[in-house]
Amino acid sequence: MQSLLKALDSLGELKQLDRIIGPLQKAVRAAPLGPYRAVLQGRPIGHPLHPVLVQVPIGSWTSAAVLDLLPGAGRHARLLVGMGVVSAVPAAWAGWVDWAEQPERQLRTGVVHAASNGVAIGLYAGSWVVRGRGKPVLGRLLGFAGLTVASVGGMIGGHLAFRQAVGSNKTEPVDHLVEPGWHPVGSAAEFTEGEAARRMLGEVALLVVKEPDGAFHVLVDRCSHMAGPLSQGKIADGCVECPWHGSVFRLADGQNVGGPATAPQPTFETRLTEDGVLEVRLPEAL
Repeated sequence: MQSLLKALDSLGELKQLDRIIGPLQKAVRAAPLGPYRAVLQGRPIGHPLHPVLVQVPIGSWTSAAVLDLLPGAGRHARLLVGMGVVSAVPAAWAGWVDWAEQPERQLRTGVVHAASNGVAIGLYAGSWVVRGRGKPVLGRLLGFAGLTVASVGGMIGGHLAFRQAVGSNKTEPVDHLVEPGWHPVGSAAEFTEGEAARRMLGEVALLVVKEPDGAFHVLVDRCSHMAGPLSQGKIADGCVECPWHGSVFRLADGQNVGGPATAPQPTFETRLTEDGVLEVRLPEAL
């Protein structure tokens, strides 16, 4: 098992893939998807859409494999194979959109994941064609080969999601790291209006923005997408833009309104003491 894990980890170190990653990433980012890009990223549901969509092709192909073991079920198996091929297209698009906003190691592993799935789709497309031409045995063989390759791709996808943390909310642990109650983060006079400032609250980095009326907005500084430093980003129109991948969050409530992030930023309640010290409290702190 250690050799398998080392092999999966090594995918992220394949620098030879960088020559194709660059053009692919530019092409995906330049695709004219309009508002559908946010849908493919999964912003409306609060997490990546790709893992949801892949259930249809995988379920269809697995069901087809079961039918292929039964007599007289070839027609229904072919229908499921075709359904899997068609439904794999939007699933692949969602995966590519997520992939294009990842760091180097995840980009490399993701290309191998996509290549495996591409081979699986090709095998199943071939299976659908030859079944229609009256070659059921070859169709079954191609189907079983496709399921094997798709399973390998799924394992690599799991490595991406859980070992390399693609798609996970990077701010989820914050409420376990911040103690309940109010905490001082500095004198109100230290902060400049309209400018991002970074402060530490124990192990948690904070983004502090002072408004012209003296009000404060305090968010977790590390972006929920890939932990980029929001305090180094652009402040405009009541929002902050992550400098790494362009995710945009409202300062008032931390809601993600743009970019690849699917989870909002945790926000802190604020108050000023009689001595003019800014204190913050995370309502969800345990």
